[in-house]
Amino acid sequence: MAVLVTGASGFIGSHVVLELSRRGYSVRAGMRDLGYSSIFAGFENIECVKMDLFDVESLREAVRGCEDIIHCAAALYVGAKDVKSEVVDPSVIGVENLCSVMDDVKRIIHTSSVAAIRSTKYENGQIFTNQDWCDDATITSNPYGLAKAEGERLMRSWAENRPIRLVTIHPSVVFGPILHTRHLEGSMSYLKHFATGPPFVLDIHVNFVDVRDVACAHVNALEQGDDRSRHIIHKEGMWMKEVGGALTSLTGRKYATKRLPRYLAYLLAVFHPKLSIKRLRGTLGTHVKYDVGDSFSILSLPNYETAKTLTDSISSLLAQD
Repeated sequence: MAVLVTGASGFIGSHVVLELSRRGYSVRAGMRDLGYSSIFAGFENIECVKMDLFDVESLREAVRGCEDIIHCAAALYVGAKDVKSEVVDPSVIGVENLCSVMDDVKRIIHTSSVAAIRSTKYENGQIFTNQDWCDDATITSNPYGLAKAEGERLMRSWAENRPIRLVTIHPSVVFGPILHTRHLEGSMSYLKHFATGPPFVLDIHVNFVDVRDVACAHVNALEQGDDRSRHIIHKEGMWMKEVGGALTSLTGRKYATKRLPRYLAYLLAVFHPKLSIKRLRGTLGTHVKYDVGDSFSILSLPNYETAKTLTDSISSLLAQD
């Protein structure tokens, strides 16, 4: 019986599909655009199917015959113009629609995010755990946090009192080798900056983890860890200046480490299509931390070293030139 992976052409989803395939699972890879099925060319145990979170009939067909679902489908916040329809609705309405067709499902692994855990307002250096929730997000203040928290709550509410195993995975920013050029956006845009961007960095802190650890977490959670548990999958927190320094040290190639003054960062935001002064005010010079507890051991994760993650990521990005 196949495991359905929604959002299979996405960065996390594609790695989940390949991890399942390597272990001998039969995989049904759900995606909106079957043009991306080329990611899985040559794999006999992967069936690519067209599905859309807003099309209930396509979801019904994708779910048919599957008892296990790994729900990775989500929308990217970066570059979204209408955050309600492009970010919030896919997570909220999408979960509602998926739940409406999962009558025979026995296990579901739900891709959430640390955004569902980290509050919109926080103290500099605050530490968050899997007991925390993003309760203060709004469509204007934190649409991505709102989307991830509400989507997870809906999934948990649906699973309540049902004989189904539910585990949620909460990655921080995900780095690692890309499998398609579409993976250059989203979380990998932080590292894309070093490969193709200007010779300076913003005073921004990034909490990240290897996509291969995240993929293993999803697959292993089908059987490992407690039912209804939440697992933060996070490895390292670094300032962009530190990331540039680490890349320079690891590769011998010079990467940006010069930090742009705050007033110039705000000026840049006026003209940059993916930045805003409002967004920078909440991120420049501030950081949070995450306590992963024993998630890595419970889920038997490879626990990729930061150096390996960064070098594999930048090599993957440079190979796209």
